[in-house]
Amino acid sequence: MLQDITFVEPLNNYQLHLRFEDNLEGIIDLQKQIEFSGVFEPLKNPDYFAQVKVNPELGTIQWPNGADLDPDVLYAALEI
Repeated sequence: MLQDITFVEPLNNYQLHLRFEDNLEGIIDLQKQIEFSGVFEPLKNPDYFAQVKVNPELGTIQWPNGADLDPDVLYAALEI
């Protein structure tokens, strides 16, 4: 079942603290989830990485360049 992301907090070392609509929350290490190439290449810059926001229309996280990630993948990979 798809759970929307309701909260994101960028952390050090390309990690994010996420909370989903069912209140499950934890840390995800994006270095383990994505390659920083293509649309994700700007995320290599820690200042840009920190610009992540929740897009409530999509129910997931998104960066200013439109890069986003599937909330189902993030939910499954969450370290609680």
